[in-house]
Amino acid sequence: MSKRDYYEVLGVSKNASEADLKKAYRRAAQKYHPDRNPDNKDAEEKFKECKEAYEVLSNSQKRAAYDQFGHAGVDPSMGGGYGPGAAGAGASFSDIFGDVFGDIFGGGRAGGGQHVYRGSDLRYNLQLSLEDAVAGTTVKIRIPTQVSCDACGGSGAKKGSNPVTCTTCGGQGQVRMQQGFFSLQQTCPRCHGNGTIISDPCHKCHGHGRVEERKTLSVKVPAGVDTGDRIRLAGEGEAGESGGPPGDLYVQVQIKPHPIFMREENNLYCEVPISFVTAALGGELEVPTLDGRVNLKIPAETQTGKMFRMRGKGVKPVRGGPVGDLVCKVNVETPVKLSRKQKELLQEFASEVEQGGHRHSPQAHTWMDGVKKFFDGLSG
Repeated sequence: MSKRDYYEVLGVSKNASEADLKKAYRRAAQKYHPDRNPDNKDAEEKFKECKEAYEVLSNSQKRAAYDQFGHAGVDPSMGGGYGPGAAGAGASFSDIFGDVFGDIFGGGRAGGGQHVYRGSDLRYNLQLSLEDAVAGTTVKIRIPTQVSCDACGGSGAKKGSNPVTCTTCGGQGQVRMQQGFFSLQQTCPRCHGNGTIISDPCHKCHGHGRVEERKTLSVKVPAGVDTGDRIRLAGEGEAGESGGPPGDLYVQVQIKPHPIFMREENNLYCEVPISFVTAALGGELEVPTLDGRVNLKIPAETQTGKMFRMRGKGVKPVRGGPVGDLVCKVNVETPVKLSRKQKELLQEFASEVEQGGHRHSPQAHTWMDGVKKFFDGLSG
């Protein structure tokens, strides 16, 4: 079967640029790659076809021969193409894969120069009081980090000297190994991918280009932050290697437990103990808020567990929106350590209440009726 035109295989015109060829091959290779199409012979053949087309058209000499003579110009069996010693020969699939997909997965190195690495991101756990988290604050933190060595400017080489090109990889950072029909690339074992060797290391950083240091930073905490929120300080992470950019510092917020309030999103909750008398007769209590003290009116006949909502006394959310509420839950406190007289008064009070029947204790009588029906059902 005759071969398809290489330009048609990649779906480009004959005057397509190198960038257009690379883009077209990337798209086709991703579509027909065997890993994405397992057990699909048709996709496998198309993958080989587009690989062959790109191998020829991405080489300027092979492309010129193909444009002039067609497939015969690049087919060794027909007298065309290039022998093992010709310029541009030996372009294995690993070369093409690295060239086309390297920029997708972050591989490769422009110009074959020294590797440049971005510094690592750091995390700092910041504990805040509820008051500071709600109001916002500025805190100073001290963190250990790796910074660029000022003695060598981050190069790792002694002042007055420079890193030298690695003779093992020729400055490429990678070495090629031939295993049968396959040509494999791996990181250079001597320079570890940097492409250069430091023959005269800096006395301060010992060739690492970075030194450990503690620095103090001022962190502006916005009002309304909560546990789990992160504050990003750009460029305050570890210094990059070989002159690379620094990483970032992420300040992780954690709110310390509060003795009175519990926070749930933008609302605050607290429990307020009230006396038996206040619950029965009603009254007024002074309760705390983050803005100060306010009076809470307790109506007569309040039961334990009753919730009172105070609008706008909660937390203003850090990302905008209405201020939350303060929800007070009252707990009726049973008197303890009573004197003899107090006990006698309560017994007298209890007798008076019992004479009123279920009017004074409707919940207790309802519950007892339910219990009675339950046992009657069991006995029946």
